[in-house]
Amino acid sequence: MPGLARNARDFEALAPHVAQQRAVIVIEFRGRGESAYAKDPMTYVPLTYVQDVVAMLDELGITRFAAIGTSLGGLVAMLMAATLPGRLVGAVLNDVGPELQAAGLERIRDYIGAGGSQPTWMHAARAFADLNGAVYPGYEIHDWLRLTKRTHRLTPEGRIVTDYDKQIAAPLRVPNGGEAGVDLWPAYRALGDVPLLILRGALSDILARSASEKMVAELPRARLVEVPGVGHAPTMDEAEARAAIDAWVADLPRA
Repeated sequence: MPGLARNARDFEALAPHVAQQRAVIVIEFRGRGESAYAKDPMTYVPLTYVQDVVAMLDELGITRFAAIGTSLGGLVAMLMAATLPGRLVGAVLNDVGPELQAAGLERIRDYIGAGGSQPTWMHAARAFADLNGAVYPGYEIHDWLRLTKRTHRLTPEGRIVTDYDKQIAAPLRVPNGGEAGVDLWPAYRALGDVPLLILRGALSDILARSASEKMVAELPRARLVEVPGVGHAPTMDEAEARAAIDAWVADLPRA
C-alpha cells in the first residue's frame, strides 16, 4: 500500500521481487493512479481507505494477509490490525508509526494538491527534484526521471501532471487536518507478535529515530532497519531495505 500521493508504480521493482515467493496484490487507494476519484473529497481519509481495502480482500476471499505500507499505507496497515484481529500476519511499516513529526506533516501539507503541469518529462523531473531534493540528496537526474514516471502521468493534452486527484488535499486543509487526532499506539500494539519490519529513512522528517526505537521496544518481533542517505520515504529499492524485506518475507507463516 503506497503513500499519500503515490500509486502502484512505487512497487514496480519490489512487487515482482516479492511475488517470486508470495502472492502479491498492489493497492491504489481511491483518487490515485487507475483507481476512481471520490465524489466526496472528505472521504480521502485513512478509515475510508481501510474500508476500501477490506472490501477488496473480502471480495477476493482473502482471510489472512501480510501488508507492506509506505507512510499512509503503513497507517492503514496499523488500523487494519486493530479492526481485523487475527487476519494480519505480518507488516512492513515504511517510515511511519504511531508518532509523526509535526515538521514533516507540515511539509507534506504544503505541497499536496499544489502545482501545475510540465511540458516534458525532463522538466517534470527537474521540478520534482527541486521539491524533494532533501529527501533523496544523492539522486542523479536519471533517478529523478524514474521517480517522476512513478508519480506523474501524461495528460491527453500532452502535459505532465501528478497522478492523483488534487482533492486528496481537502481533508488536510481543515483545522488539524493531517494530524492523527487519536492515539495510534493502540493500533500499533494491535500488531502483536507478528513479524514486523520498521524501515526508517535516516534523514526522515516524519518518523523520528526516538519514535522508531520506542516502536521496537513495544512489540516482541519488531525489527528496525535504517536506510542511509534518504528521507521520507525509502523507495524500498535500496539494498538495505530489500535485504530486510527478504528476511521479513522468510519469517512470514506459510498458511
